[in-house]
Amino acid sequence: MNNRNWKRVTPRSLRHGMELCLQYAKEKHNLSIERIADRMGLSSHWTLYKWLESGKMPANLIRPFEVACGCTFVTRFIATSAHKLVIDIPSSKPVADTDLLALQTGFNEAVNVLAAFYKGRAEAEEALGELNRLLTDIAGHRARVECAAAPELDLFGGDE
Repeated sequence: MNNRNWKRVTPRSLRHGMELCLQYAKEKHNLSIERIADRMGLSSHWTLYKWLESGKMPANLIRPFEVACGCTFVTRFIATSAHKLVIDIPSSKPVADTDLLALQTGFNEAVNVLAAFYKGRAEAEEALGELNRLLTDIAGHRARVECAAAPELDLFGGDE
């Protein structure tokens, strides 16, 4: 089976975002459309098929759909289509050396795709996807540094 790097996937349209969510749910959680519809509380899985076909889903069901699938491709497309940058809230786990190596690798890959775009060997969509992913990674590290400067209170844990 093809193990896709889901962090590098960028939705191109609302419908593509929905398709990516379904593919992610199938690959990572072995969920069928029927099980996703059941988790969303839909009476019929055919409704989900209809939304996928038309690329239209009621806004109040986007989050239940993404929670059922375990990913946020639809939300990411909506945000990026409005020229907004979406970052995951950083976890409180400390940064490992591998995180910094992954960041450096991300820089290299983004610059390679950007150079290929300027030479006419890559599509604008691919270059934008790589640059958005890189900006998201950088913003996540910025948020971690910001949190380190003003740590959160440990209200329910710790020593007495």
